[in-house]
Amino acid sequence: MSTPHPFLSALDERVLLFDGAMGTTIQRYELSSEDFGGRQFEGCNEMLCLTRPDVIEQIHRAYLSAGADVIETNSFGSSAIVLAEYGIADRAYEISYTAAALARRAADAYSSHRRPRFVAGSMGPGTKLPSLGHISFDQAAEAFSTQARGLIEGGVDLLCIETCQDPLQIKAALAGAEHAIAEWRRNSPPDWRGGVIPIIVSVTIETTGTMLMGTDIAAALTTFEPYESIVAFGMNCATGPKEMEEHVRYLTAHSPKPVFVMPNAGLPENIGGRAHYHLRPEELLTWMQRYVRDFGVRIIGGCCGTTHEHIRVLAEWLADYNARPEVAQRESDRRRCVRFAPSVSSLYTSVPLHIEQPPLLVGERCNANGSKQFRTLLLAEHYDAMVAMANEQIREGAHILDVCVAYVGRDERRDMHEVIRRFRTQVTAPLMIDSTEVAVIEEALKLYGGRAIINSINFEDGTEKADQILRLAKRFGAAVIALSIDEEGQAYTTEKKVAIAERIRNHAVGVHGLREEDLIFDPLTFPLGSGQEDLRQSAKATLEAIRQIKERMPRAATILGISNCSFGLAPRIRHILNSVFLHYAVEAGLDLAIVHASRIVPLYTIDERGRELCRQLIFDERRWEEIETP
Repeated sequence: MSTPHPFLSALDERVLLFDGAMGTTIQRYELSSEDFGGRQFEGCNEMLCLTRPDVIEQIHRAYLSAGADVIETNSFGSSAIVLAEYGIADRAYEISYTAAALARRAADAYSSHRRPRFVAGSMGPGTKLPSLGHISFDQAAEAFSTQARGLIEGGVDLLCIETCQDPLQIKAALAGAEHAIAEWRRNSPPDWRGGVIPIIVSVTIETTGTMLMGTDIAAALTTFEPYESIVAFGMNCATGPKEMEEHVRYLTAHSPKPVFVMPNAGLPENIGGRAHYHLRPEELLTWMQRYVRDFGVRIIGGCCGTTHEHIRVLAEWLADYNARPEVAQRESDRRRCVRFAPSVSSLYTSVPLHIEQPPLLVGERCNANGSKQFRTLLLAEHYDAMVAMANEQIREGAHILDVCVAYVGRDERRDMHEVIRRFRTQVTAPLMIDSTEVAVIEEALKLYGGRAIINSINFEDGTEKADQILRLAKRFGAAVIALSIDEEGQAYTTEKKVAIAERIRNHAVGVHGLREEDLIFDPLTFPLGSGQEDLRQSAKATLEAIRQIKERMPRAATILGISNCSFGLAPRIRHILNSVFLHYAVEAGLDLAIVHASRIVPLYTIDERGRELCRQLIFDERRWEEIETP
């Protein structure tokens, strides 16, 4: 059995204390342009790691002396994205490495066997928002990878992706960090870290109540909860502790991961062109005591405006608090009470997959194969009208939107790029990426800041293609629809549908490390009015398959393309049959339904005879010809 990472062991045992501000502390030194290496580098705090390492190490030591368990490297802006603005993008690795080495030396000087001190590699958001097209996902990931590699090789214990303003920026930073960790693990000899570099993610919630891109705290948690590499999730910067209260309350009630909180020393006041922070150490302590004791926050510290005195006051209180025997147990107790529900998200909001009154409605009209209107708009590249069509579905009641742009003779990857880059900021509902092409799915996921659903995988050609898509789902934290199709074709019987679902579940979980709750099973719906003898009991088999899947895999969700059951029938009859079939599917345990939301009618609006005839058709109790001629 491998030895747990020292930081993770400490996190299990006690509440951990990060340091305070770096940037505003540097300002107190009133350094000259020469200290930065010249006027062209003035304001680039990261350059001080090279030009004034004594100042940076002095700041680290002051926080360690004050009692911090963790100090952050002076590398907030050491990515090539930021350094390019000073003409030194090529020095990103050097500066990151040096920042880590300085902090490592200081931490080691204060560490003991009983009280290890840790170094967190600070990775700020950069200056470009990928969700607004300022930078591509791959460009951002490459820059963050170089930064992370320097920090890791310089000796950090963990990485802290912090002050995040755009969920897509976080995804790129995670991709870069995970790549750097994998390379380091492959190429470096074992050390005290045991091949593990934990990652903390911290978002910034503005005074508006959302991240800069408009993401609320629920959507942020939904998007990043699936990432196994993230060991703690929380928030820092922008506001003081008071303004964070409701967001912290939400996180501690819903996050399965330990919660991290690093507020500013209150809201800043501009005095003489410089931000001044007025929250006294004792006031910060009052709020942090509340967050730790009452809410269950596990990691605390300070951001802009906090000083070593703020940290000293917190450390003195934590020394007494952490000595209590129940502290080690509090985090596991909190997690047992967490009310987190598997969900998906857009850039703005979160939608749970299991709701009290199912089903979730998945709008089916943004599909070039299923909607003539959408296909016409796609061929004309009338993107604004496509956005309008998406939003119309939301107004009609759709909770999630399926997006499919596959059309013979067109570049599907390019079309998906053009559609998703517009939908991601102009459509509030989460998206379902509908494609059979791995490259198209990957293109969409690199553009999307929310937690998407991939539609879909199956085992028609064995596991090879499904493996590629499942790897993408793991990498991007996406949910996946799994169809009841294997090497023998589509499943028609209940037994076969359930067997394929269990096989896919076992493969996704056992081979790819996904969780049961990341999977959405589609046991397939077939036309009931086709006259085919072998399809007469198909609806009955599907409904029973839903029941059994829910019994055997209760954390997974189920989905159906409802309108398939009425394919080929007259429009009036289709609306009625779809609505009645949906009713029975929900009774069986259906969670999501792909439908034209405005064409699903309440059951009470269908006359009794119509409902009964549809019921008999669904359960194979009469012939279709009798329904067509009442």
